[in-house]
Amino acid sequence: MNKIHWVCLSLFAIIVISSCEKDDICVEGDTPLLVLEFYNVSDTSATKDVTSLRIVGEGQNITINTFTDRTNVSSVNIPLKTENDETTFYLISNSATNDDGQETGNIDTLTFNYNRIEDFISRACGFVINYDNLTTDLQSGSGNWIADIEVLRASVTNSDSTHVKIFH
Repeated sequence: MNKIHWVCLSLFAIIVISSCEKDDICVEGDTPLLVLEFYNVSDTSATKDVTSLRIVGEGQNITINTFTDRTNVSSVNIPLKTENDETTFYLISNSATNDDGQETGNIDTLTFNYNRIEDFISRACGFVINYDNLTTDLQSGSGNWIADIEVLRASVTNSDSTHVKIFH
């Protein structure tokens, strides 16, 4: 009887130990952000701050939180949608709020179109979304503060360098 007890206990221990998974910690897997850099339309090699920039996603009532709202910046990182093949943003120069709580800045509407590519990183990280064939579409208007756009890198696989130049 004692021998059967030890065999059952050993079998149970082997099952428990073999069913454990190693603890995975994800350090390398994040869906990349799109890097926009703003340039002077008169001197296309010089960066130029956008005064009091605010960026809001279409259909959202909150601002993009990857940079400080209403600051003067020459570069921003923004998230693209992972469930759609396009993302539209309202880029607001000289953003301010009037006494009625309405936005008073110069608002340009910019849409990014792309193909989503799922990339399996690891069990801990799962999948990240990379973007390919990036294109832009600026809604034209008489008061656009954005003068021109140039896509430098049509594949968004990391957030290390500029993907899109915006001239103003």
